[in-house]
Amino acid sequence: MPTPKSIQSTVIPVLRYDDAPAAIDWLCAALGFEKRLVVPGENGTVLHAQLTYHHGMIMLGTTRPEERSLGEAKGPGICLIVEDADANLAVAAAHGATIVRDIEDMPFGGRAFTCADPEGNLWHIGTYDPWEEVPPVSSTVV
Repeated sequence: MPTPKSIQSTVIPVLRYDDAPAAIDWLCAALGFEKRLVVPGENGTVLHAQLTYHHGMIMLGTTRPEERSLGEAKGPGICLIVEDADANLAVAAAHGATIVRDIEDMPFGGRAFTCADPEGNLWHIGTYDPWEEVPPVSSTVV
């Protein structure tokens, strides 16, 4: 698989919350995270958020139905940033990964898919570099 371009971090934890807006508020107030990007979803949900803490980042959003179907209560996972998401999907599928969300162009940038490894851990794999400038989407940036 091709190696990703030189970026600050190519592996980022991803969390899911039933009430993502409240979680974002709590993480910022209680633990000192700072909002970098919040992309609202429908009905008060969060499609995608990036919170930074010094030189680190977490991504989070509202729990998704396709993740719940795997038996994951919250669907936490890891974001893996790659050069070619389509190539990574082909390799992952050939090695038995369960594709949870098929590859697509993401509204906040890049191309990505989500798969589960043999133990059910979620991997969000895509080309989006969250360390680049915030993309021009309908979002709240603080």
